[in-house]
Amino acid sequence: MQQTPPLADLNDRARAIFRQIVDAYLSSGAPVGSRTLSKGGGLGLSPASIRNVMQDLEELGLLAAPHTSAGRLPTELGLRMFVDGMMQAAEPSMDERAALEAGLAPGVAMEEALTRTTAALSGLSQCAGLVLVPARELIIRQISFVLLSPTQALVVLVGADGSVENRLLDLPAGVLPASLEAAGNYITTRLAGLTLAEAMARMSQEIARDRAMLDTLTQTAVAAGLAAWSSDAAARPVLIVRGQANLVEDAVDVERVRQLLDDLEDKAELIRLLDRAREAEAARIFIGAESRLFSLSGSSVIAAPYRGNDGKVIGVVGVIGPTRLNYARVIPMVDYTARTLSRLVS
Repeated sequence: MQQTPPLADLNDRARAIFRQIVDAYLSSGAPVGSRTLSKGGGLGLSPASIRNVMQDLEELGLLAAPHTSAGRLPTELGLRMFVDGMMQAAEPSMDERAALEAGLAPGVAMEEALTRTTAALSGLSQCAGLVLVPARELIIRQISFVLLSPTQALVVLVGADGSVENRLLDLPAGVLPASLEAAGNYITTRLAGLTLAEAMARMSQEIARDRAMLDTLTQTAVAAGLAAWSSDAAARPVLIVRGQANLVEDAVDVERVRQLLDDLEDKAELIRLLDRAREAEAARIFIGAESRLFSLSGSSVIAAPYRGNDGKVIGVVGVIGPTRLNYARVIPMVDYTARTLSRLVS
C-alpha cells in the first residue's frame, strides 16, 4: 500500500487548496476544477496558480484527474491524509444523540435494541448500519441423533427458546443406533437447561468421576454432538445490516453502488473486516482498497468496538458507505453509538 506523504510536506497554500477540493468532493461527489476554486474558494489565486498546486498534489498521489473532466478528485490516499490529519470532527447534536438512544429504552431485548440503534445510525449517517453481535448462547432443551448411514448422523438440537437446528455429524466406526439413542437420552435428561459450554464441562466431570454410566462409543457421540454447535457458535457471530437503501439514494456512481451491494452479501468477509476493529480504542476507518472486500466498490467502513462492564470487547458497530461520506460527522457518530451500546450492556 502506498504510504501517505507527511502533512508537513504541504505548504499552507497546498493545504488550503487540498482541503477545499476534499470538502467540495465530499459534498457533491464531482470533480473540482481550478476555475471553481478561483471564483468561489476565497483563495485569492488565479486558476493557473491553483492548477500548478493541483498538479503537485496529483504527483504526490493525493489527487487524481478523471478522464472525462478537467477537475480533480481526492484519491483514497488523499482521503486517508485528510481523515488522519486535517479533518475537524463535529460531535453529534443533541437531536442525533436522542435518536441513537431512542431504541435503548428499558425492557427492550438486547437484539432488538441493537437492531433499532443500527437502523438509527444508518438513517443519520445515510449509510448502511452494521453491528456485529456475539453469538447468543444456546440453552439446551433436547438433542437427538438420527442415523443416516454407518458413518454419518443428523444431530437435532431443540433450544430452550424453541429454536431447532440441525447438523450433519461424521461418526467413528462402530457406533450403533443404540449408542446414539443413549447419547440423546443422556443429554436430554442430564444436560437440559445448560448452555453448550456448561454441558461440555458437566459431561467431562461426570466421565472423569465415572458417573456418566456411558460406554466409550456413546461418550464419543455425546461429545461430538455437543461440539457440533459449540465450535460453530463461537466461529459465527451475528451480523445485523440495516439501511442498504441509503446507499442507492443520490448515488453518483451507480455501478460502484451495485458492486457495494454485492459485497455486502459476503457476510463472512464483512465479519472478518469488522473483527479488525475489535482492538481499536475508538473508531477505525477503512478507506477503499485498504479493505480487500471493498477495493472494487471504493467504499469506506467506519467501525468501533463496544464493551461490557468488565471492559472486554463484546461486539462492533459501524457504517459502510461511499468513500465520499461525511467523515467529520460520521466518525464521532459511530464512536458515540459504541459508547452508548457499552452503557447498555454494562
